[in-house]
Amino acid sequence: MVHSVELLFDPDTDAVVRRIWDDLRAAGVRSQAANRSPSNRPHVTLTVAEHMTDGVNEALRPLVPMLPFVGLIGAPMLFGGRTLVLVRLLVPSTALLQLHHEVDRVCRPFIDGAPLPHTAPGQWTPHVTLARRVPPEQLPAAVAVHGSGGDIRCRIVGLRHWDGNNRVEYPIS
Repeated sequence: MVHSVELLFDPDTDAVVRRIWDDLRAAGVRSQAANRSPSNRPHVTLTVAEHMTDGVNEALRPLVPMLPFVGLIGAPMLFGGRTLVLVRLLVPSTALLQLHHEVDRVCRPFIDGAPLPHTAPGQWTPHVTLARRVPPEQLPAAVAVHGSGGDIRCRIVGLRHWDGNNRVEYPIS
């Protein structure tokens, strides 16, 4: 499993993304709505590592004043190969990129090895996951779902550390 540091949305944005998840599920696409864990929520992953040592949560607290800020959930995108991950881009803004850089800087001393390369500054694609393991033949249904297109103004208000090894959520803000 992994550890990650993630951005969280305000309740209105959270509800909009959850509606998209529900609409995808209603269209027969296995969306994030299938995950019933209380910790499953719309988020944007800032960094991921196999393990983060104790102290990372306290080290992240000084970054809380960088929140909240307004963002834009933009274009749908696909990651993957044989099966696909359907996501929406979180349009990179100065505030978002500065926070990402700071999270990377703060977390590195607490990471055994290095963060996963796709989360490093300059290689990171900020996004909100809508559906995982989407077979290519379901793409027309997925992109036809209302809300999987047009831009969504959002408000980013929280930061959390997710310990996937122990399935524990640590709110930072």
